[in-house]
Amino acid sequence: MIELIAAFQFLTIFPTVVRRPFTAKELGQSSAFYPIVGLALGGILIGVLNGMSFYFSQMVSAAIVLTLWVVLTRAIHFDGFLDACDGLFGGFNPEKRMLIMRDSRVGAFALLGGTVLLITMFSTIISSNNMAGSLILAPVFGRWSLTFALVLFPYARGEGMGKDIKDNSSWKQLLFASLTTLIITWFIAQWLGIIIFGIVIILSSLWLRYVLRLLPGLTGDIYGATCILIELMVLIIFSGNFV
Repeated sequence: MIELIAAFQFLTIFPTVVRRPFTAKELGQSSAFYPIVGLALGGILIGVLNGMSFYFSQMVSAAIVLTLWVVLTRAIHFDGFLDACDGLFGGFNPEKRMLIMRDSRVGAFALLGGTVLLITMFSTIISSNNMAGSLILAPVFGRWSLTFALVLFPYARGEGMGKDIKDNSSWKQLLFASLTTLIITWFIAQWLGIIIFGIVIILSSLWLRYVLRLLPGLTGDIYGATCILIELMVLIIFSGNFV
């Protein structure tokens, strides 16, 4: 299925058999398969962690997994998170925030946000009470939030790849992505996973509504930041004593 291949090629460094550019329609409809990409990423991460644990300490294994996590996604979500930190906290009006996010230079807010993010992710991976659950469900929920944001929230700019993808994503893609996420969640964590899914929906909505108070709409950087923040939230939940 061309849309599934498009999802993998767009969100990861995985090689694919398609060597031509994907159309806007194919990229938009591929958002239905984002959680499946997350499942593949999570499977690789937990496999590498289990393999590394035979040869390295837990801290070194966690560092390798976190590095691989960023590399496999070409750091696109991490880059979006950094730009969002600079834009949302460095600008004093919507126009200035949008301008800052387009600047390729890394500012103080991005450096601070990126440092805190990586330290927190590293800490939660080490202290997870359910390693399989956290490393699989975090990428799944993170990529589901991308589809959620694409379908339900306005885009800020009148053109660009993000606009093309959004215009070709619909409720059909969101429903398929949600059903896929629900099935994966049930097999991995049963009722706990369903509860976390509910938390993800609530926090995604609150975060994106907050962004719309600061910007005229969402951007590619905000999509990336949303994915990263949801992944972090899931990791934090699985590191809690209540899990």
